[in-house]
Amino acid sequence: MIGWFRSGQRELRRKVRLDRKHLESRSRRFLRNYLSADEKRKPAFYRAVEEASEQCRPGGPGLPPPELEDAKIAEAVSTAAMKIVLERSSQKEKDQTADFVTDGYATVAIAYHRAAGLYTIDKEMEELGTAAVHLLTMATSYTNAQKDEDPVR
Repeated sequence: MIGWFRSGQRELRRKVRLDRKHLESRSRRFLRNYLSADEKRKPAFYRAVEEASEQCRPGGPGLPPPELEDAKIAEAVSTAAMKIVLERSSQKEKDQTADFVTDGYATVAIAYHRAAGLYTIDKEMEELGTAAVHLLTMATSYTNAQKDEDPVR
């Protein structure tokens, strides 16, 4: 029993280390830019994280089925977003738009790992994850309101 607990803790620490290495700075930059954006630019942030989240949700091509329990879904979405961040980060050609989109995926990965309870062992990442979850919640509300206003979408 203790061996299982230790291996579980070791796995959590490994995942947090990977998130710090590949996601943290991108997500912080995205959230910092969001906070400094004026009201006209904020919808672009909402669309970026909502689209990234949609692309990574279960049921899509190569993703697990949506019947999974919530924590497993959150882990699957985070893993899918991390994979996209790593793929996009390795591309040679970079520009501001590509970085913006990649940073959006990093923020989604952080938000879903927070939702899965991964950051209970790291308060700093837990705070970053909470901010990412709040942004994703606002983005979902914004895009749903837009769909309600424009039924053609």
